[in-house]
Amino acid sequence: MKSTHLSLIAGTVALAAVTGFAALTAPGDAGATGATAAARLPVERSSLLCPAPGLSELAETTYTSFTPASEGGGEAGTAELKPSVPTTGDAGDDTTAKKDTKKKKEDSGKPVVSLKEPGKPVTADASGADAPALVGTATGRLAPGWTTQQTTTVVAGASRGLLGLSCTGPDTDFWFPAASTAKSREDYVHLTNPDDTAAVADIELYGPDGSLKSDVGEGITVPARSSVPVLISTLTNVAADDVTVHVTTRTGRVGAVVRAAGDNMGSDWLTASVDPAGTLVLPGIPADATSVRLVAFAPGEDDADLKVKLLGRTGAISPAGHEDLHVKSNMTAGVDLKDITRGEAGSLLLTPAQSGKATPVVAALRVVRGTGDKQEVAYIPATGPVGAQATVADNRAKGSTLLLTAPGATGTVKVTASAGSGGGERTVKTYTVKGGTTLAVTPQVPAGLKGSYALTVETESGGPVHAARTLALPEDGIPMFTVQTLPDDGGTVEVPAAEQDLSVLDD
Repeated sequence: MKSTHLSLIAGTVALAAVTGFAALTAPGDAGATGATAAARLPVERSSLLCPAPGLSELAETTYTSFTPASEGGGEAGTAELKPSVPTTGDAGDDTTAKKDTKKKKEDSGKPVVSLKEPGKPVTADASGADAPALVGTATGRLAPGWTTQQTTTVVAGASRGLLGLSCTGPDTDFWFPAASTAKSREDYVHLTNPDDTAAVADIELYGPDGSLKSDVGEGITVPARSSVPVLISTLTNVAADDVTVHVTTRTGRVGAVVRAAGDNMGSDWLTASVDPAGTLVLPGIPADATSVRLVAFAPGEDDADLKVKLLGRTGAISPAGHEDLHVKSNMTAGVDLKDITRGEAGSLLLTPAQSGKATPVVAALRVVRGTGDKQEVAYIPATGPVGAQATVADNRAKGSTLLLTAPGATGTVKVTASAGSGGGERTVKTYTVKGGTTLAVTPQVPAGLKGSYALTVETESGGPVHAARTLALPEDGIPMFTVQTLPDDGGTVEVPAAEQDLSVLDD
């Protein structure tokens, strides 16, 4: 009898290129099988989820979708974001409500923004409180590094502010320090399900004294391809200024993000912190920040003792009176660093206070610009390095600042400003960031720019380098701004280099 065998390693390589899984192990001894050094291949499929931007009839939202140009070939592919399916059903015998729900379901199949080619961003606009959450997929050459920026302006009311967000991928575990259940805050967790079956999520809250017990946050159903907002103050009767939100799923996966709004300080999106780690970098504090609050949480069984350093233009300093931070196990710690930057943009570095004792933590910053009734807030979560490549879209001719920080060794990065959404030619510039410093640069605007453009940061040597983009769009004397971090986009995955074994064996 004869049979044909496809090698397990070759099949796993193909799977990795499609799914984006980065770590693969073949059974047996790699040396004995002749496996060679790992290679990096572009992913062939990416998913993005954008939360509903509304809550105000005055909301004006722009979506900017972009995939960096690459040298590789492959299929052209597609990249589309479509409205999520509405979660509300028909309202009794109300004919108008039934027709409205039916129309929303029909519209959920129509793309809001559709990208046609790498290297050039496309934009779309939405208005009002009814703008839906978006669910999207990119394939082929449009998948590696695909990003979409959601930028919303609300000029008045409780939700006033400039709200920026790099739409997120689905996952099963998220940490959000710097949320709040205080009476002065109105924070929502937005859960969006990209899949064709329902997901079930749990939301846990941790305050300064530990877990905020509640059964209401357990077993939240997020219907297929739908989005559910949850007001976190309804999950507990405890009002706390600093709360860490932990979102996990029992079944399925979701995109999760927190929309935080406060009295007299505007609103913005709080994205998830990087996974718990002993050392964290929080890049992108504006030079004119009037208030910076650090919030940290230790999810394990051990307390965490951290050193706090500000990495500025010329080096690292320890903020007077806040050189160290003690974070008790399963308790949220918050510290007011006030105007720590003092006119010089910077990044925060958290490291173990004792060498060899690294207790994993998560962290985020609440940053305020302006004073009195002219304040505006933004949030900066701890983030990973730019790695091979990281991108942020919706940069304007004026108002964009790129902050680059090298917490360890000196690093060199290449920054590419793409062609504009309405025209213009891309520009490329290289920056060297000295170890222990933060470099704030105004990006070189593309020649002949029309519309908005994307910034792509690639590591050239040294590092690691962490990055964040500040977008400032002042309105009526209010210094409206938003900050987006730039972690590695995961556009490529590391896979073993192997060959197919199509030999025919005799049994």
